[in-house]
Amino acid sequence: MLSDEEVERYARHIVLRDVGGPGQAALKRAAVLVIGAGGLGAPALMYLAAAGIGTIGVVDDDVVSLSNLQRQVIHATPDIGRPKVDSAAERINALNPHVGVVAHRTWLNADNALELIGGYDLVLDGSDNFDTRYLASDACFLAKKPLITGALGTFDASLTTIRAHERNDKGAFNPTYRCLFPEPPPPGTVPACAEAGVMGALAGMLGSMMALEAIREIVGFGEGLVGRLLMLDARTMRFETLRYGRDPANPLNGDGPVIADLSAHRK
Repeated sequence: MLSDEEVERYARHIVLRDVGGPGQAALKRAAVLVIGAGGLGAPALMYLAAAGIGTIGVVDDDVVSLSNLQRQVIHATPDIGRPKVDSAAERINALNPHVGVVAHRTWLNADNALELIGGYDLVLDGSDNFDTRYLASDACFLAKKPLITGALGTFDASLTTIRAHERNDKGAFNPTYRCLFPEPPPPGTVPACAEAGVMGALAGMLGSMMALEAIREIVGFGEGLVGRLLMLDARTMRFETLRYGRDPANPLNGDGPVIADLSAHRK
């Protein structure tokens, strides 16, 4: 049930035909885990909180630095040196006291991924490295949780939703992250953000789109991004969508699956 204050707070959602009271109640019941409180996680967290997600978990072991503030809008100058999960939780509580925040000050790893992910309904991966993206994807498959994963370049970005543990309307498994990207690029071929740079407002756009996709998944309206990769070019402000399917050779839900746990992610 929504309180009178919540009804007023979410009034602009509730009057939407595709959301309404039942949709807003679904958002309140939902528990969403966000991996990373950085460029993508920061705006995603704020819009998830504003939307009334009942429980939001934040996974991050980093502290706020001055160079973060060009794009990580959930943090502020006085937060420099503070753990990002603490800064994010404080900002979420100030924005919407009806939202419960669980701060996980740790990195996602092979030992904690299944336990962390297992406590939530939906996962958003805003990490900035391929190791975490593959780990989050494999863990979500094993835990049978949907995953929204975004990636940010200098002036480009991409977004997709993974429900590889489920079957489509034809009875076939949905594609995995490994169907889209079978192998990570060789080390050193993709420069880090600190080396290549990133457009701050682009991070805000993609993080907000990740939150929107999460809301659509929870409420259940529109056409989701399962099997579709949304690509954004900020130089030309061009959006394109690429459809992709399940690769029978993928190691998760392919014809001969070989990944049964996360042991390959241990280093």
